Amino acid sequence: MDIRLGDILTMKKAHPCGSKQWEVLRVGMDFRLKCTGCGHMIMIPRSKAEKNIRNILHADGTESKG
Repeated sequence: MDIRLGDILTMKKAHPCGSKQWEVLRVGMDFRLKCTGCGHMIMIPRSKAEKNIRNILHADGTESKG
């Protein structure tokens, strides 16, 4: 998957705050994601994150399906 810094990921499951959208802050073997609803930050393994991605809104405005 082509995931870059600043992308907004829409996940299959919602965060407890109700938001399904996460901003990418770090890319590598792990992702650091920030919830766009409440600002909570998490580190998640790349394999687990890629399984749960439904949609990717790239920083340049383009969109792709996960």
